[in-house]
Amino acid sequence: MALGFTVFSLRLIDLQVARAEFYKVLAVEKHSTQQTIYARRGPVTDINGVPLASNEPVKTVVIDASVVRSPDALAEVLARHLELPLDQVRERLARQKPGVDGKMGPSPYIVIKKEVPEQVAEALREEISKKNLRGLVFEQDSVRVYPNGSMLCHVVGFVSRMGGGLKGVEGVERSMDDYLKGHDGVRFTERDRTGKEMPAFRHLERPPRDGNTVKLTVDMVLQDIVESEMDAAVKQFRPKMATCILMRPATGEILAMVNRPHYNLNQREGVPDDARKNRAIMDMIEPGSTFKVVTTAGALDSKLVRPETSIFCEHGHFSYGGTVLHDSHHGYGDLTVNDVIVKSSNIGVAKMGIMLGDQRLYEYIRRFGFGDRTGVQLPGEIRGIIHPPHSWSKISITHIPMGHEVGATPMQIVSAFCTVANRGKLMTPQIISSITSATGETIASYPPVEVRQVVPPEVADALVNALREVVSKKGTAALAHVPGFSVAGKTGTAQKTSPNGGYEHGRYVVSFAGFLPAEKPELCALVLMDDPVPGSTPNYGGYIAAPVFSKIAQRAVRYLNLPPNPDLIKLSGTLAQNEEGRRR
Repeated sequence: MALGFTVFSLRLIDLQVARAEFYKVLAVEKHSTQQTIYARRGPVTDINGVPLASNEPVKTVVIDASVVRSPDALAEVLARHLELPLDQVRERLARQKPGVDGKMGPSPYIVIKKEVPEQVAEALREEISKKNLRGLVFEQDSVRVYPNGSMLCHVVGFVSRMGGGLKGVEGVERSMDDYLKGHDGVRFTERDRTGKEMPAFRHLERPPRDGNTVKLTVDMVLQDIVESEMDAAVKQFRPKMATCILMRPATGEILAMVNRPHYNLNQREGVPDDARKNRAIMDMIEPGSTFKVVTTAGALDSKLVRPETSIFCEHGHFSYGGTVLHDSHHGYGDLTVNDVIVKSSNIGVAKMGIMLGDQRLYEYIRRFGFGDRTGVQLPGEIRGIIHPPHSWSKISITHIPMGHEVGATPMQIVSAFCTVANRGKLMTPQIISSITSATGETIASYPPVEVRQVVPPEVADALVNALREVVSKKGTAALAHVPGFSVAGKTGTAQKTSPNGGYEHGRYVVSFAGFLPAEKPELCALVLMDDPVPGSTPNYGGYIAAPVFSKIAQRAVRYLNLPPNPDLIKLSGTLAQNEEGRRR
């Protein structure tokens, strides 16, 4: 009997304790304030740890009107330090004065100013303390800053403040928002009648977990090289837009990405949407002659031709489907498949398209990734447009092989050239290298991802041999030459499409896509300009885009310490001596 009574008593005590805790929590929830403790957003860095997006500590200045005794004196100090109109501060404080019934307004807490620099807050704190003014509260906060201003702006992106926290709006800030934002904490606070905080229920506080560090594949030294060379080209040719993407073919890593126009991430007021657009993945253009590698790869892989196969190029005029197709540069007779690429013959590649047929050509285009998103970890990427064969016209089979009637993004074009450089393997473009926690723990890493083997290695090798000759005196891209290195690539000069249908006379999208060293590619790049003003320079990719590639590549190989080919250095010296001898 005694034992049963004891057990009953213990249970009763447990129940009373539980009830006490329950009512205690209810009391706290009813009479205290639940305060969100915002997590610090994680930083974004380049591959070497150079900060691209970081946090700068600031204060939010808050007044607890329930303890203010000298509102006029307090308003004067606040207005002076925070550079606010005195009348405005006085009005804010007056709104919270007790009414005739002695009760305060809706809330005794007044936010006076956010994002106050630490040094301003400290000076304000000192004067308030000296004058023994009450009611001032500082809340810790931070602002997102971008140390590099406009550099890499379309990749990094930016944030906006939503409900007290930061939310990624564009670029990596948006695509990696779940990793960067962290998890907010919470605490209950209670104040006595004097305004002093009481430590009730501190055990209910949940600390915040700061955001992770996102490391990009981009190297800011290479980014600076590309930015400066593209700026020089834009200044000279004044295109409506320009894009350059620099990649490592074997892994798909993006080393630099530049778009023009651009903007400063720290000064976004009044920036037009046009400048904020990441054209590398959001613009759709006709690729023009750079697309000829796709058609040629398909014809070689299908065993319809070999590099030495001769194709009659109709001396520059080819009648097909009721229209006449022309070659841009010269009229040619018989050209080998290699020379069709080297001379960029529209007619030669159109005939290879006819050999392939609608369906097979379409399948090779899709295998190279056109018509699909590449999967790069950036928001807003588009698919481009590749029409299915059933919607093609009678002449589509001659126009599509040379890059017309195709909508492609710059990212898709450079990805296709990386595929050729990588012996036929299509890789997913990577912009994120790794994600680590605030304590240094690896959360995620991003190794190279092979999508598929588009064509066999021997087909890719045959294409590389032809593309090497493009960057020679007999090809269309001699100005893409890099001393000491073998360069492979292809020019593109696509007439701009008109909004009303057809093409606009004298207006072009010019480009060059290439890689080096051709025998073992370490770098692949696309330089593209929309509607340049050529001046005295011929309006072709080989004259406008190719030299920009050359300048970027020359600086990049020096930075990466890539060894030049000794035989090519000797050859360059011999050619220079011969040229000097002829001049004499």
